[in-house]
Amino acid sequence: MTSRSGRTASRRLNISLPEETVRLLERVAAKGKRSHIIAEAVTRYVTDIGKARLRKLMKERARKHGDLDLRIAEEWFPIDQEAWDDKGK
Repeated sequence: MTSRSGRTASRRLNISLPEETVRLLERVAAKGKRSHIIAEAVTRYVTDIGKARLRKLMKERARKHGDLDLRIAEEWFPIDQEAWDDKGK
């Protein structure tokens, strides 16, 4: 969400993190930059989860409908081949 001034709108949250996570955050981000690092990490995590779900759904669909897809391809292959052969003449 972007404000009228063109800057991204922010909300303050009160969160608790494990001490080890805080130490890691302090190693990679100076004070004043931590929110940016956390926001980037959350965005990347959600994006990766979304991609993983999509891959899983695609695999399930392929397993479920693979036989049908193969039959359709086998039925249409001769027609496609004929069309390509005609273009080469």
